[in-house]
Amino acid sequence: MVIVFLLVALVVLAAFGTLHWYMWRRLVRDTTAGPGLVRRVGAGVFIAGPLLFFAAMASERGGAPFWLQQVLAWPGFLWLALVLYLMLALLVGEVLRPVVRRVVSRRRAVPAAETVGVREVVPVPAGAAAPEAEPERTEEPERTEESGRTGEPEPAATGPSRRLFVSRVVGGTAAAAALGTVGYGTYGVLRGPKVKRVTVPLAKLPRGVHGFRIAVVSDIHLSPVIGRGFAQKVVDTINWTQPDLIAVVGDLVDGDVKDLGPAAAPLAQLRARHGSYFVTGNHEYISGAEQWVEHVRELGMTPLENARTELAGFDLAGVNDVSGEDEGQGPDFAKALGDRDRARACVLLAHQPVQIHEAVDHGVDLQLSGHTHGGQLWPGNFVAGLANPTLAGLERYGDTQLYVSRGAGAWGPPTRVGAPSDITVVELASRQA
Repeated sequence: MVIVFLLVALVVLAAFGTLHWYMWRRLVRDTTAGPGLVRRVGAGVFIAGPLLFFAAMASERGGAPFWLQQVLAWPGFLWLALVLYLMLALLVGEVLRPVVRRVVSRRRAVPAAETVGVREVVPVPAGAAAPEAEPERTEEPERTEESGRTGEPEPAATGPSRRLFVSRVVGGTAAAAALGTVGYGTYGVLRGPKVKRVTVPLAKLPRGVHGFRIAVVSDIHLSPVIGRGFAQKVVDTINWTQPDLIAVVGDLVDGDVKDLGPAAAPLAQLRARHGSYFVTGNHEYISGAEQWVEHVRELGMTPLENARTELAGFDLAGVNDVSGEDEGQGPDFAKALGDRDRARACVLLAHQPVQIHEAVDHGVDLQLSGHTHGGQLWPGNFVAGLANPTLAGLERYGDTQLYVSRGAGAWGPPTRVGAPSDITVVELASRQA
């Protein structure tokens, strides 16, 4: 097993190294005229970037001092996002490079016949003597700067200067596109999630509960990168919607209570008429689920660990994440739902959308989930879509409806591209109303 792990690690490192060599070649070597300060600085960037990323991962997993995790996390994880979009932009550049080269060749090439042997004709007034013709002078052919040889402009236009110009155009455009994409995606996360509103009709919901509003928030991912200020934005946004109930459906944190307890403190300010409820996500089991379950209880939320509570008009249930199975704390649908009255409507909190199939078997009317981030970084949505029955939004499975939030925060790079963060207000609608 250890040998297999080492082999996989070597393959990953080799692929990562090859990718960085390719990016260095296209963005640094091919865009500089020769060895010098710029090339040395560029090489340093492509060496330091991956080292910072691996250091950030190691410090987080190894329990390094929290201040060190914070110092390494920002540049390390942002580098990962930047590498993704540099690679995509450069691949597009490879397709466009021949087109750019052809355009540059046409613009720089000047036909010799249009510039050689042309003399100015001066009109002579009637009766005046014609001026003596000046002896023709033969100008010395211009020397090209790079080759040092005499000749016409055409060879220089197709030589190294043209290749350098094309590389700078393609490389500079790729770098600008990648930096702009990552910058805007990071701004989108730090700005805070936007509110979505979804109406979900439930056949068993009594008329008196029509319009009941549940604020659904998932995947906040408090971490060395996303801290207390972000948590406060999430809390303020949720409270602004004035929900009847708040559902935190997993992946609240990436770290220990001792490090992230202060960041989670604003969650104590959550306000809803029927309270706030919490279920674990897979990252809670990486971070220590038991300590966080106890801590969210101290913050005023009610953990639903394979449990159910009866509200006026419907049942609210919650199950643990499937990652808890390794610790003997996995989802137990029978415990949460086995003895309930199926004539009542039931809303289930379950972190991962894949839990929908058991929800259908147990007669759940609506499952609220997160986990997918909507893919977070395009084109990651295609991968996430293959791994989950629903990537984002509302879908129906038999008599059960599933709503998946894209989440409020981000894991790894604090960046989202093509998958904006959200807090969703789910309004339950009675068909009897």
